[in-house]
Amino acid sequence: MSETKPNENWFSRGKAEADKGIPKNERIAGIGFFFTGSVLMILYLATHQMWSTGFFTATFGTIEMIMLYGSWIAWIITAGLEGVLGQRLLSRLFDTFGGIIFIAVATAWLVVVFPFEFAYFADVLPDFLRFLIRWISNDIARVAMGLYTIAIGIAAVYAPIGYKFIRIKRFKSEQK
Repeated sequence: MSETKPNENWFSRGKAEADKGIPKNERIAGIGFFFTGSVLMILYLATHQMWSTGFFTATFGTIEMIMLYGSWIAWIITAGLEGVLGQRLLSRLFDTFGGIIFIAVATAWLVVVFPFEFAYFADVLPDFLRFLIRWISNDIARVAMGLYTIAIGIAAVYAPIGYKFIRIKRFKSEQK
């Protein structure tokens, strides 16, 4: 059991956690997981676009491309910064003020426009793997994207507030 001081609060625990840095093996695993997953998803979506499978509808234009692919690139940048810098707090600057806000706006835009036809989502997979995602319908995708929009929207509001409070607390503790 960890020892805690009676006057320790959420902000001081957040500062201590941010100051620790990230162990090298966790950084490598985190970069590997997010980078690999994001690149694979970008390639999967780009394959749909290049092969004109019908997954992207006529409403999928330049803005929707920026929103869709930009969201995945933001996740790659966030994971990369955290891995390269090895500091949670430093990587959170981009995550808070760039990544999360952009992803929230992009996801909300894609839910409203919904330029997808999920009946074709499995078409680029080999036949023996199509059953894994064939069951995803437009309705299921809309609900999942809607829930994701709500969650990332909450994070977009909470992250800057949390970052600011931790920064204020750090400044006060450095003044002592």
